[in-house]
This record gives sequence, structure tokens and C-alpha cells, in this order.
Amino acid sequence: MDKVVYEKRDRIAFVTLHRPDALNSLDDELNGELWEVWSDFNRDDAVDVAILTGAGKSFCAGADLKTFIPKWEHANMLDLRKNVATGIGGGITRGQHRITKPIIAAVNGPAIGGGFELALACDIRIASEKAKFGVFEVRFGLHQGDGGLVRLLAIAGMATALDLTLTGREVYAAEAFRLGLVNQVVPHDDLLTTAAEYARMILKNSQPAIRSAKETIFDILGRPLDDALRLETINGYSSPGDFKETQERLAGFFAKK
Repeated sequence: MDKVVYEKRDRIAFVTLHRPDALNSLDDELNGELWEVWSDFNRDDAVDVAILTGAGKSFCAGADLKTFIPKWEHANMLDLRKNVATGIGGGITRGQHRITKPIIAAVNGPAIGGGFELALACDIRIASEKAKFGVFEVRFGLHQGDGGLVRLLAIAGMATALDLTLTGREVYAAEAFRLGLVNQVVPHDDLLTTAAEYARMILKNSQPAIRSAKETIFDILGRPLDDALRLETINGYSSPGDFKETQERLAGFFAKK
């Protein structure tokens, strides 16, 4: 792969966007390589958590406008329908968004436009003090089309979704934390270490339970209360499977006590 660095260590998949000269903007090749990466991550039993970051000064500057605009400027209706199945970022925005393994974004710099959408598609976001976010699509006659509105509304609420989308303003790391867009802000040099600490906290837990919980959150989002409660009950009570792992973990817990 030329535009993604993909490494696996200690049950963690490290995924690095590697177009630093283009601020890691997403062209067709990078999106294609990321699709392969996420497919492999989903299948590989040797990894349980992924950390996504960017090479150089940027996390992701969004779609590569030099190729993105001409592609859709001349698109037809069938092209638009086909696009529904394959969102940017290799599909974690749309298409492979149902991967139940957790994905952590280590936002090392600007995450703007489609890069903001990509960060929002991750399950946990750790931001460097150098990170910034923005709905820059509106500056160029567009708005979010790869889950950015859906996730911004779900994560931060209507007021923030309207604020950031209608103004197109930059949001720096401290404000992003205050708005609930990121889980933690850390010194730049501590970013990957902190993301790995989060990954290791996840790895200490039951992975079937973790994946069921993520799946359940996706299942209940936006549903009526009774439907959401029903799904949570079914998924939660069935997540232990044959209870073998639960019995082993409980035995260890009681042995310590």
C-alpha cells in the first residue's frame, strides 16, 4: 500500500493515512486502500481494536478536491445511487460502518471537511492540542454527505450541529472537548500513547461484550424507547453466548476476593 501504513501489534491495528504532502486528503486510491484495511481488520481475529491517525501535520484535510469535484460534477443519478454503498474513509463513514470492533481516532492535526466526518465515524476520539475541526464543505458550495450531519447531530446535538455546519468555522481542540466532539485532549507528543492506553483498556474487557455493546448502540440509535429497550435486552442478555468466558472471568474475580 502506498497511501496507508497498516501495522498490527499486541491485538491493536495501527492505521496511518500517509499522504502528508496533500494533508492526507482522501483521493480514490487512499479510499480504496482504506477499504482493504478495514475489511482486513474486521476479519482478522488477531486484532480487536484499531487506532487511526495521520502522517505529518494533518489528520485528514477531507476529500481531495482536485479529483472529488470533477468526479461528482459530471455524475449521473445512477452514480449517486451507487455511491450510497461506499462512503469515504474506506467505508467506516458508510458501507463498512457496522464493523463492531472499536476504532479510536488519534487526531494529530486538522480534521476538516471529510476528515471531520472520518473522525466522527470513529468510536472514540483523542485529540492533540494541535487538532482542529471544521465543516469546511459549506465554504465550497457543499455540505456533509458521508455521515457528518448524522453523527454530528447524534454526538453533539442539534445546536452544535447547526452552529458548526452553518458557520463553517474552525473549532480548536479545547472547544471540541467542551462540545463533546472529542473524549480527551492531550499534549501532541502524548497522543498515540494515550490512544494506545484507551485501546488497552478496551482489550481488558470481554471482546464479545464490547462488540455486542457497539452493535447495540448502533441498533438503538434513533429508535422509539420501547424498541430500543427491547433490542438492548435481547442483545445484552445474549451477548455472553454459552457463558464460558463469563464463568472464567467471574471465577478469576471471586478468586482474587
